[in-house]
Amino acid sequence: MVSGLRIALTAVLLASAPANGQDRPMPKPFPTPIVIAHRGASGSRPEHTLAAYELAIDQGADFIEPDLVPTKDDVLVARHENAIAETTDVASHPEFADRRTTKTIDGQTITGWFVEDFTLAELKTLRARERLPQLRAGNAAYDGRFEIPTLAEIIDLAKRRTRETGRTIGIYPETKHPTYFARIGHPTDDRLVAELRRAGWDSADAPVFIQSFEVKNLQHLHGITKVRLIQLMAGEGGPADGAVPSYAAMLTPAGLRQVATYAYGLGPDKGQLWQGDAPTSLVADAHAVGLKVHPWTYRAENVFLPARFRHGDDPATHGDVAGEIRRALGLGIDGFFTDYPLIGVETRSAAKDHP
Repeated sequence: MVSGLRIALTAVLLASAPANGQDRPMPKPFPTPIVIAHRGASGSRPEHTLAAYELAIDQGADFIEPDLVPTKDDVLVARHENAIAETTDVASHPEFADRRTTKTIDGQTITGWFVEDFTLAELKTLRARERLPQLRAGNAAYDGRFEIPTLAEIIDLAKRRTRETGRTIGIYPETKHPTYFARIGHPTDDRLVAELRRAGWDSADAPVFIQSFEVKNLQHLHGITKVRLIQLMAGEGGPADGAVPSYAAMLTPAGLRQVATYAYGLGPDKGQLWQGDAPTSLVADAHAVGLKVHPWTYRAENVFLPARFRHGDDPATHGDVAGEIRRALGLGIDGFFTDYPLIGVETRSAAKDHP
């Protein structure tokens, strides 16, 4: 009898307890197709800053995208490239003048300053700058205000905003130059997985996608984590690790079947969805072998838009990126990267209201 009372009392307490032990709604599942904030709301704030990620979340993005590179002391931080002259004020720091050097990365020779030559403490003394001031002059007004964020800080942001908004906020990290970093003694894949595990994210339903333009590191990741993987594809060339001869070869039926053995989906260049003005079979072919399709990158400025969506001749003027996104949605894509997540979210909503 006492045991029965205890069970009944426990059931009452559990039924009346707040979800997750806190008085807030459970996070909602992701809408479809997903909107991925490319480097944050990078059309409106300097890319890969907490401010850009915060704004993207405010604008309704489902995922925020950090490109990851390692510091000298092997902390993963968010920069589009390990070369940081264009996106930080490092050149104005005389104490780091002797760090300027020349390196060859994936066959490209670059002179400048590189993340892997700085400790995290040193990087935290730098401030972010707008990478495209000639196109996004408004963003340049924020130069000098924001630090370089770590992956841990970005995860904390996503979790905090999930709690605050009741929406699931995911992260979509890209492993940059994994073969290069492994070769110089700073491998990133296992560190990324360890960081995700600390966050409790090591399952196929975790709010995470890991992406890479290379193949071998995705195959390695496939063996050490259950997090969903995305094979990125450029419009030309091939993976830097030489695993396949070209991205074009990966888009053949045989190539897509091979990708499906280790990846959840594709991240193609948006141009690969079209042949001139006609759609290619990429989306249908990928879906046929079970792969999702998340093309990149939808940007508002004329210089990034196909001719039919431009407004005037000024490269910096905003054209009809919503129209470009609508066309891609009509092909059945499963998500998309954009520098302007607010436009992406609004376009997705309008497409659902008026299919």
